[in-house]
Amino acid sequence: MSQSQALIPLFPPGLARVLRVIPLAPLSLSLTAYSRKIAKTHPSLFRRLGEFDHVKFVLDPVDLPFVICLAPNGGVPRVTVTRGKGDGVARISGPLAALIGLVHGAYDGDALFFSRDLVVEGDTGAALALRNAIDDAELDLAQEIAAISGPFSGPLLHLTAFIQRHTQVYLTRPEEAEAW
Repeated sequence: MSQSQALIPLFPPGLARVLRVIPLAPLSLSLTAYSRKIAKTHPSLFRRLGEFDHVKFVLDPVDLPFVICLAPNGGVPRVTVTRGKGDGVARISGPLAALIGLVHGAYDGDALFFSRDLVVEGDTGAALALRNAIDDAELDLAQEIAAISGPFSGPLLHLTAFIQRHTQVYLTRPEEAEAW
């Protein structure tokens, strides 16, 4: 195990086993709605994909019993959560915490790639375009959820902070990332 693997928290195996039996359609619908909200507030994210704005990406959190297939559809994204390998032109695999940490700028994608904590398969140009688009958008997933949660935004942000403190999974952008 590399030094960086020791620092990336893994999803608890017991909870992952529970996720093997949950229906995936509600999760797919929720993630599609969430990604469409992000597309409205960050339209440049999908424009930045350029020639890859209509290809499918597979995000494979290796510590979960499913994969996330993202079809950007020119700014009207669709997310499908499926068991198995999924279908896409590029597959990005790694622990869930690393994938989320990449979105928030908490982890360096190059370092994760060269340490083999992150594996890219298929069209690396497409994967790089996705990475650059996400980096440029400077997303904060917890803030995006809070923005659509109305009166529940405050409690959700407190819950997010609690989970982040106890799991060491970056659910928000670290303050240092904003300084860059």
